[in-house]
Amino acid sequence: MATEIEHFRNLVSLSAVDGVIEEVERIALSKIAYERNIPHDRMNIMLKRADEYRHVIPQNRIDCQKQLEEMIAFASVDGHFCDAELELITMVAEKLGFTKQELDGFILAGQS
Repeated sequence: MATEIEHFRNLVSLSAVDGVIEEVERIALSKIAYERNIPHDRMNIMLKRADEYRHVIPQNRIDCQKQLEEMIAFASVDGHFCDAELELITMVAEKLGFTKQELDGFILAGQS
């Protein structure tokens, strides 16, 4: 469960990176929280503290890839990547050990 919370917290952080958590992002986060059995009140607290979170790096390659793919899917939920979202995803991808080419491949796969 700790890994699920860390991944979710990173998605919350991503949603707030552009300064606004859009309604479509809130809905998507709510669905993700429900699927992961994260209580609604806990999600709301996390949303209120979104700007306080720092990205938590997973411990293995599979979790790293899963988290990056989730971030890409979440960032595109409103129909586009804003510059801040793409910048954060790029920074996270680098910290997770992915090359620019790998990141581009994940982004292309996420848009299809």
